[in-house]
Amino acid sequence: MAANKTANATREAGKPLSKSETYNELANVTGLTRKQVSGFFEALGTLMARELGKKGAGQFAIPGLLRVKKIVKPASKGGMRPNPFKPGEMMEVKPKPARNVVKAQPLKGLKDLVK
Repeated sequence: MAANKTANATREAGKPLSKSETYNELANVTGLTRKQVSGFFEALGTLMARELGKKGAGQFAIPGLLRVKKIVKPASKGGMRPNPFKPGEMMEVKPKPARNVVKAQPLKGLKDLVK
């Protein structure tokens, strides 16, 4: 009961739930222990890391909620480029190394929950 009061007070203040409050709320709703909920999130994180890693598919979906994709951004060369804010002036652009970017895309189920 105390967890519900703190969760409601937090939501009224406009702040998101903390990790502990989230685990407690999910434990109350599902009937699992807090330790089981924590174990589930650890397993989910491990599964996401495996699927988004080098040998994985590069994307992972949480059914009905969201899809997470890994996007490989290639390296970019440096040099002189036109300044978009001051026409006619050139600016120096630093080179950037190749990098991996993670993008999350909401699925229909999550969009319907927010409406």
